[in-house]
Amino acid sequence: MEEPRELWLAYRLRWKRRRLLFRALRKRRQLRPVATRTATIRPGAILAFATVRNEALRLPFFLDHHRRLGVDHFLIVDNDSDDGTREWLADQPDVSLWRTGHSYKLSRFGMDWLTWLQIRHGHGHWCLTLDADEILIYPHHDTRPLPALTEWLEREGRESLGALMLDMYPKGPPGAQPYAAGADPFETLAWFDAGNYFIERQPKLRNLWIRGGVRARMFFADRPRRAPTLNKVPLVRWNRRYVYNTSTHQILPRRLNAVYAEDGGELLSGVLLHTKFLNTIVEKSAEEKERGEHFEVADNYRAYYDSLLDDPDLWCAASTRFTGWHQLVALGLMSRGDWV
Repeated sequence: MEEPRELWLAYRLRWKRRRLLFRALRKRRQLRPVATRTATIRPGAILAFATVRNEALRLPFFLDHHRRLGVDHFLIVDNDSDDGTREWLADQPDVSLWRTGHSYKLSRFGMDWLTWLQIRHGHGHWCLTLDADEILIYPHHDTRPLPALTEWLEREGRESLGALMLDMYPKGPPGAQPYAAGADPFETLAWFDAGNYFIERQPKLRNLWIRGGVRARMFFADRPRRAPTLNKVPLVRWNRRYVYNTSTHQILPRRLNAVYAEDGGELLSGVLLHTKFLNTIVEKSAEEKERGEHFEVADNYRAYYDSLLDDPDLWCAASTRFTGWHQLVALGLMSRGDWV
């Protein structure tokens, strides 16, 4: 029998989930359709959801990579882009697009908008929820597409896949490294920090809390517990009753956060290669600091943004050059689990 404290917590979390779902229902009025092709979504299609703003540089590779993995349809909210993002996305035959000029921050950083689209279109589908600067990889992703992965997860009785967000960076100041839309960003962002990660288990939501990487090393060395959170649950077999709690770091119901083994073994996991440090980082950091629409513009993150505006060289002698998913498995940054 569950302890009274545990029963009370479960009750509170159920009500929190209902409140978040109700928020999404209200915020749906903030979305305006631009190009809706959802009638083409077939049963069993794998869907990807994202909120974007001024991502014309990243989106061609982002869409092409996830198409190759097996995403069938993209459902995207454009938050008032002015760089051609919206026009380009509207021309993509596998994209359904909505726009809004409302506050990203006051929509729970875009999650209210995406939750409504997931309620409306994601039920019963495997759904990826990503930022435009996140590129999903997983063991065997070069030979086994997402339908093979999701079929295996279903046979294992799993509804979700966890992933570590891995900050990738160049050698030399990011702003000095050329990049063209559609090119492979990891020809430039070829380096990462391999070993400075720490993990905590959060009993309340049964999720792992992971910090570390280059941002912890460069910008939060004196306060590592304030470094950006790197654990995510980006792939979920969706149900209209599900909702992300904090970005894709946590999800409700909390059983979906159990993407790790508790018996000393390992569960299959992925990595989100993070392309934050392309050559637009200085421009984007200035914009984010000015707009105040992101997590990181809280007072204790202002020094972080100021440091990014200096366009620092993130590379060091301990940096590791990226060679592929086998390397990340060997380093313990992702796991094949029993999927061999």
